[in-house]
Amino acid sequence: MLNYQYPVYRPPSESESLIFQITLGCSYNKCSFCDMYRNKKYYEKSVDAVKNEIKAMSDKLPKTKRVFLADGDALNIKTSNMIQILEYLYSKFSELERVSCYAMPMNLLKKSEDELNNIRNAGLKLLYFGIESGSDKILKKITKGATHNTIIKACTKAKKSGYELSCMIILGLGGKKYTIEHITETATIINSISPKFIGALTLNLENGIKDEFLNKFNEIFDPINDDDALKELELLITNINTKNKIIFRANHASNAYSIKGTFPSDKSVMLKQISWLRDHPECSRPVGFRGF
Repeated sequence: MLNYQYPVYRPPSESESLIFQITLGCSYNKCSFCDMYRNKKYYEKSVDAVKNEIKAMSDKLPKTKRVFLADGDALNIKTSNMIQILEYLYSKFSELERVSCYAMPMNLLKKSEDELNNIRNAGLKLLYFGIESGSDKILKKITKGATHNTIIKACTKAKKSGYELSCMIILGLGGKKYTIEHITETATIINSISPKFIGALTLNLENGIKDEFLNKFNEIFDPINDDDALKELELLITNINTKNKIIFRANHASNAYSIKGTFPSDKSVMLKQISWLRDHPECSRPVGFRGF
């Protein structure tokens, strides 16, 4: 059976996926906005332990189609171990269609192109990648451990190896002072890498992480309000210019307003929705809102 060490996190789109913890916690664990793994010491499970869990679950859920590899740092393990786990997954789940995990810039940059190619060929298909912000100033303040350029380099490297990217950004991460820089520089990254998916969340500082975030920000942080978040969404969508198909979602529970669509075809529709919401702030979505 699965031997979870809680809490266990996964992206919203993996809600129906079978989750295997092949690592516990996060090897970096310094991002000031994230307290997901602060109560865990980073640890990598042995391949044999993971295989035992896979075998047990394949007997119970043989028709599993999607698997998510947790915790926050699965791609940090040795390439040979990852390949063994992936090959065993596909051998035990005959209907398995996709395996995914979180990825950090440092994960991708420290592996060679051959390693990433081999992992992709073994069946890891989708990477959830936190851009958070495109502003170097904000990335430094939140101790992300990455820069504007290293984010682009890491994502470009992953795409070259055939991975699909689902990238997250955080509205309000620069507060009111850096709102324009935050959004315009983030859009620059998106335009450069054209991920398959973009998810926009809104900054929500839990009590356990708030003091650390504010201390590391190292200046007065004036948080955005719901109107500001809508302005950031409008600026972001306006500045995303791509001929490639990008599925955009800003409908996370942290968001005051729900916007979704596909670039480039729905760009004007999303901007019209935002205009409507500005005039109807009491609503979370426009009248006649249609799912894309």
